[in-house]
Amino acid sequence: MSSAQSFPPSDKQSVRTLWISDVHLGTRDCKAEHLARFLKRYRADTLYLVGDIIDGWRLRSGIYWPQAHTNVIRRLLTLSKRGTTVIYVTGNHDEFLRRYSALVLGNIQLVDEAEHVTADGRRLLVIHGDQFDVVTRCHRWLAFLGDSAYGVTLVLNRWLNHWRERWGYGYWSLSAFLKHKVKTAVNFIGDFEEAIAHECLRRGFNGVVCGHIHHAEIRRLGAVEYLNCGDWVESCTALIEHWDGTIELYRLADKQALLARRGAELASVVGTAA
Repeated sequence: MSSAQSFPPSDKQSVRTLWISDVHLGTRDCKAEHLARFLKRYRADTLYLVGDIIDGWRLRSGIYWPQAHTNVIRRLLTLSKRGTTVIYVTGNHDEFLRRYSALVLGNIQLVDEAEHVTADGRRLLVIHGDQFDVVTRCHRWLAFLGDSAYGVTLVLNRWLNHWRERWGYGYWSLSAFLKHKVKTAVNFIGDFEEAIAHECLRRGFNGVVCGHIHHAEIRRLGAVEYLNCGDWVESCTALIEHWDGTIELYRLADKQALLARRGAELASVVGTAA
C-alpha cells in the first residue's frame, strides 16, 4: 500500500502526484493563500516543487515574508511528515539551493532535475527549465532586467484589478495578456518549448514537466508530451496525476467558475421550489 493511500479517511482527494512551480515566496504577488488551500485539498504519494518556490532574487533587495508564506512552508512540511515524498527541483530564482543538490532530509529531497515514471509507464523529465532559456543562461543581466520589468507589470496588474473589482469586473491578468499578444514573448515561449522537447528526445524521455515561463499548458510537441505547471503568481495552476496515470491541468480560475455555476444552479432550483 502506498504512503498516500495509507492515510486515514478524510474529505481530501487522493492522487498519485502533484506538481507545482514558480510560487515565488517572498514576493508581494505570490498567491500563497490560494496555494495553501489547494495543498490542503489533496493527499499525494509524491509532490514535486518544480523550481522558483522561494524567490532568492527578490529577497536580496529586501525581506517580505508574511504569515501566508510561512503557512505554505508549514503545509509542505506537514505533507512530508504524513508520508508524501516531497522532491524540490531547484530553479533560477532559488539557485542558492543548487549547492545543496542531492540533499535528503527525511521525505524531502533536493535535486536539480528528476525522473518521474507515471502509473502507465511514461518516463517524464522533471526540470525547472531555466537551463533552456538563452537569456537566463547566457545573459544574466538581461534576466535580472526582465525580472524587474515583469515586477512592474505585476504591480500594474495589481492596481488594474483593484479598480476592476471596484467597478464590478472579474480578475484579468495583464501580464498573461502581454505574453499571448506581444510577438517577442510568443516567440520566446515557442523557442523554449522546442528546446526542452528536443532535449527530451535526445535523452529518451516520453515527456517533460517544467515551469519557469509562467505559462501552464499540456500539449504534444511531436513525440514529446509537454507539461508546464504554470505558476502561483498570475494563473494559480498545477499538474495532477491520477491513479490511472492521466495528468490533469488544474486552474484555480476554472474551479472558481465551476463553483459559481453550481451555486447559481442551486439558487435557481431553490428559487423554483419556493
